[in-house]
Amino acid sequence: MKAKELLEKCGLKSSVVGAPDNEITCTYCCDLLSIVMGKAPAGCAWVTVMGNMNSVAVASLAEIGAIILADGIKPDANAIKRAEENGINIYLSEEPVFDTALKIHEAIS
Repeated sequence: MKAKELLEKCGLKSSVVGAPDNEITCTYCCDLLSIVMGKAPAGCAWVTVMGNMNSVAVASLAEIGAIILADGIKPDANAIKRAEENGINIYLSEEPVFDTALKIHEAIS
């Protein structure tokens, strides 16, 4: 599924549309950046509450398809700027991490 399709199918909001045609292949949940760097699959929708520029850097390094900020978290200004510069999608969900990840998983499956 394309990253841009997640917005409609999962009721997400867009904060930064960096690469809307990224293929999303799975869902990954974690808030510890060092683990995400080593274990997140390329092309995943990474569901987290970490909305800072370090998350954007990790997403870029790990070739993550989209960052999904859950629990109503908004990215800070530096994260938005860095995501725009690096073509990283940041989408927003008001729902908890688990519920958000489950919706994405069901949409992809």
